[in-house]
Amino acid sequence: MSDSTTQPAKLDFIREIIADDLATGKHATVITRFPPEPNGYLHIGHAKSICLNFGIARENAAVGAKCHLRFDDTNPEKEESEYVESIKADVKWLGFDWGDDLYFASDYFTFFYNCAVHLISAGKAYVEQQSAEEMRANRGNLTTPGTPSPFRDRPAEESLDLLARMKAGEFKEGDCVLRAKIDLASPNMNLRDPVLYRIMHARHHNTGDAWCIYPLYDFAHPLEDALEHITHSLCTLEFENHRPLYDWFIENCPVPSKPRQIEFARLNLTYTVMSKRKLLQLVQEGHVSGWNDPRLPTISGLRRRGYPPEAVVHFCKRVGITKFSGTTDVALLEFDVRDFLNHSAPRRMAVLDPLKVVLENWSAEPIASVEVANHPQNPEMGNRDIPISNKVWIEREDFMEVPEKKFFRLGPDRYVRLKGGHIIRCTGFEKDTDGAITLIRAEILPGTIGADSPEGVVCKAAIHWVDVATGVDAEVRIYDRLFSVEDPDAAEGGFLSVINPDSLKTLAAKIEPALAAADAGFSCQFDRTGYFIADAIDHQPGVKPVFNRTVALKDSWVKKGGR
Repeated sequence: MSDSTTQPAKLDFIREIIADDLATGKHATVITRFPPEPNGYLHIGHAKSICLNFGIARENAAVGAKCHLRFDDTNPEKEESEYVESIKADVKWLGFDWGDDLYFASDYFTFFYNCAVHLISAGKAYVEQQSAEEMRANRGNLTTPGTPSPFRDRPAEESLDLLARMKAGEFKEGDCVLRAKIDLASPNMNLRDPVLYRIMHARHHNTGDAWCIYPLYDFAHPLEDALEHITHSLCTLEFENHRPLYDWFIENCPVPSKPRQIEFARLNLTYTVMSKRKLLQLVQEGHVSGWNDPRLPTISGLRRRGYPPEAVVHFCKRVGITKFSGTTDVALLEFDVRDFLNHSAPRRMAVLDPLKVVLENWSAEPIASVEVANHPQNPEMGNRDIPISNKVWIEREDFMEVPEKKFFRLGPDRYVRLKGGHIIRCTGFEKDTDGAITLIRAEILPGTIGADSPEGVVCKAAIHWVDVATGVDAEVRIYDRLFSVEDPDAAEGGFLSVINPDSLKTLAAKIEPALAAADAGFSCQFDRTGYFIADAIDHQPGVKPVFNRTVALKDSWVKKGGR
C-alpha cells in the first residue's frame, strides 16, 4: 500500500541498532560481511544470513553501506575451491553482489601471525606443549577452575622462538599450539586459555604450502572484521558465548577498528537437518546424489529443485530476525514457493501415470490441434497450439470404473472435457488378466471445443491429456521431504533412521512436445499436478527430458497426517 496513513514497517532489533548508530553519528556508514567457511555447500540457514547482511547494505546504500563476501578459510583439511565457487554462485542466485569486496582470511595470514607475536610479547599468549588430552583434562569444568599449564609462564622470548619454529615446520602436528593467556577460572569456558594456532601440514587451496600453522576461527574472525573495518558483525546465537573472546582479541591486538558483534537466532526448519556435518554425511554415504540433490536444504539443491530465488528471499524476510530460537514449519517455505510460481509459471500438460484413450469417432485430420492458454490469469503469456489425434493419454486416476460420489471425471457413459478440446464420453474400456484397466474407449462430442455442454450432457470437469502420436516420453522425479519426522535431529535412532523412503519417486511420464523441447531450467506448472523444472544436469532438450517436481499444488502432508 502507498496510502500516507500506512505505518512504516517495524524494524527488527538489528536494524534498529544500526539505524540508531547512524542517527547518533556513531557510524557514518555501515559495513557488514557474510563470512562462510568454504568447507561445504551453503544451505537455507545461510540464505537467511545472506539476506540479512547484504540486505542491510542495500537498504543503507545512500550512506555508502557495503557487505563483504569473505571466506573464512583457516582449515585447509576441510576447505576446497569447489566450495568457494558454489558459495559465490549461491549469493549471486539470491540476487546479491559483493562488488569489489571479495576477501579471504588466508590473505591475512601474515597479519594474524603478527598479532600472535604481539600477544606473546605482551605476556598474553604462550606456546603450549601439553598433549591435547592433558589440556582437556586441565581445562576444568563449569564448577572447577582450570589448572595452569606448566608452560603458561614460560618467557616470551622462548614462546616467540617456538612459534617461529612452528611456522618453519620443525614440529609435527600436535607437538605444540599457541594459547592465549586469559582466565582459567572464568565461568565462560571460551576464556580458559583458548588455542590460537595449531600445526597442520596440509596444502591450502589459496596459499598452497606457504604455511603449516593455521589460526583458529575464534582468533581469526574478529581480526578479519577489524581489518576490514566491519561496523556490525552479525552472527547466530551459538556465538553469543564467544563474544567476550571476540572482544578480548579486539582489545588486545593491534587492530585498526573495533567492530561490534551482534547475535540473532539461526533458521531451523521442520523435516530438515541444517548441520553441515550431517549434510556432508548424507552426501558422502550416498543417501542423496550430491550437494545439489533437490531433497537437501542446500541453496544449490533448492535451485535445482526449482525454488525461485525471490521466494526464498521473501521467506527469509517473513521469518524475520529475532533473539529467540525456534523452528519454522517447512510448509511456510513451500507456501512462498507455491505462491510465487502460481503467478509466474506458465502451464503445460504432462501425464504422470498414463492411461490410453481411443477416440473412436475421430473424423479430423490424423493430427489436428487445439489452442490452450499458457496461463489462465495472465493473458500476456499468450496461447499455444497442442497437437491432438484419435488417441490421447490421460491420468489413470481420472478414470473410475465405479465412480464415487463427487467424482466428476471419466467413467462408463460419463462425460469429461479434454482441456482446450472436445467433451468426450466413455463408451467402454478394456482390462488385463489381473483386472487392471488398460484402455478406455470414448467418443468426442463434435462442436464442443470452446463451447458449453450440449443440452442434456452433464460435464463438470476438464482433465489434462497428452496426444499419443506426438507426445514424448519423459522422466519425472517426484521429490518429497527427505525425513519422515518433524525433528530428525531428535530421532532416537539418529537422523539417518528417519530418512523418508518415499522422498524420491521416478515416473515414466508423457509430455506435450513443446515441453520436451524446453531448455534446462525451464519452470512451469504441470496442469493439476504441481510445479516442475527441467533438471539443470540431466535434462537434454528433445533427447532426454527430465523434470523435477518443485512443489505440489497443495500441501500433501496435511492429507497424510504428516503434521
